[in-house]
Amino acid sequence: MTLVLTEPVNRTILLLDIEDFSRRGDVVQACLRRQLHNVVEDTLAEAGVERNMQYREDRGDGLIVLVSADIPKTVLLRALLTTTPDALCQYNRLASSSAQMRLRMVLAAGEVAFDPKQGTVGGLVGHDLNQSCRLLDADALREGLAQRDADCVLGVSSPVYEGVVRHGHRGLRPEEFHHAAVSVKKDRLDLWLHGPLPHVTTVLAPGPAAAGHGGRGTHIDAAGQAPAAPVSAPASTGAAFAFNGGTVSVGGSQINGDQTGVSGGHVIGDVVMGSVRHEGRSEQA
Repeated sequence: MTLVLTEPVNRTILLLDIEDFSRRGDVVQACLRRQLHNVVEDTLAEAGVERNMQYREDRGDGLIVLVSADIPKTVLLRALLTTTPDALCQYNRLASSSAQMRLRMVLAAGEVAFDPKQGTVGGLVGHDLNQSCRLLDADALREGLAQRDADCVLGVSSPVYEGVVRHGHRGLRPEEFHHAAVSVKKDRLDLWLHGPLPHVTTVLAPGPAAAGHGGRGTHIDAAGQAPAAPVSAPASTGAAFAFNGGTVSVGGSQINGDQTGVSGGHVIGDVVMGSVRHEGRSEQA
């Protein structure tokens, strides 16, 4: 039997990936994979996605889910923002520390074809699917999850944001999504991250501007702004004065003793200037 490439069809693309999956042992990985399917089952059921309206491909540490375009993306988004976090929270409350599960998720849309090969599974083909996988691997999404206490983070593609999110449909608040321009491999893409953007600190290579900071470079905050330069202490004039029982230094020499009542021109006590000692009471005319 000859299998041929199918015509591309528009699908909603849902991608999920388990954080730190490869660092777990085999038994824990199997547990996480089963639980991921359970979470997806709950999410799709909440969105009203029947079995004949979805396609799932197991990627080991994640899933590719294609959903019929007949299912409104607003419904899927609401389920991803409510049902998915709840399902993860319930699981993690009972799971051991080594079996905790956190997810990166991307919702996108585009044309996907199927290129089946006899004796194998899978075979999804499409530029839009490739771009969606790039978004799932974006540092902004990874750091967004790493810097949060939440069990999952959601990013959407630019078409999903422009066509659905920004219009403020029920349960979707555009102000909660933040734009991030991401570069993955050779692609530059637009990602809309639900929740705050991750804080990224970049350290510039040491140069002349870094010389005054011990060669540490300049730190740039998440807004791309460098902090104000520290105010330098004024250069020494060669003389520093400390009275009321302290030490007077003049050009490196010291005047030691009990210096009280100096404001009136009187110095009471022993005065040592270099190696010369003047004892008794000195009075300035």
